[in-house]
Amino acid sequence: MIETHEIISYVAATCTTASFLPQAILTIKTKDTDGLSLGMYSLFSIGVLCWLIYGILIEDEAIYIANAITLVLAGIILSYKIYNTLFRK
Repeated sequence: MIETHEIISYVAATCTTASFLPQAILTIKTKDTDGLSLGMYSLFSIGVLCWLIYGILIEDEAIYIANAITLVLAGIILSYKIYNTLFRK
C-alpha cells in the first residue's frame, strides 16, 4: 500500500518538474537564452544532478525520476545558453 509520504513525494516531484517545462519548451522552440543567467543554470544543473544522485542512493523513485527529467531539460537549456554565449555574441 502506498503511504501518505510517498504520495506527497510524487505530487511534489510532478509539480516541480512540470513547473520547469514552460521554460524548457520556450527555450527549445526559440533557442533564445538572452534573459537567462549562465551562472544560475550552471548551479541549478549541478544541484539537480546532486538531487538525482541522492535519490538513487536512498532509492527514492520520486526523487530520482523527477530530477532525471529536470536534468535533461536543464541540460538542454544550459547547452543552448553556453552555445549562444560563446558563438552568437
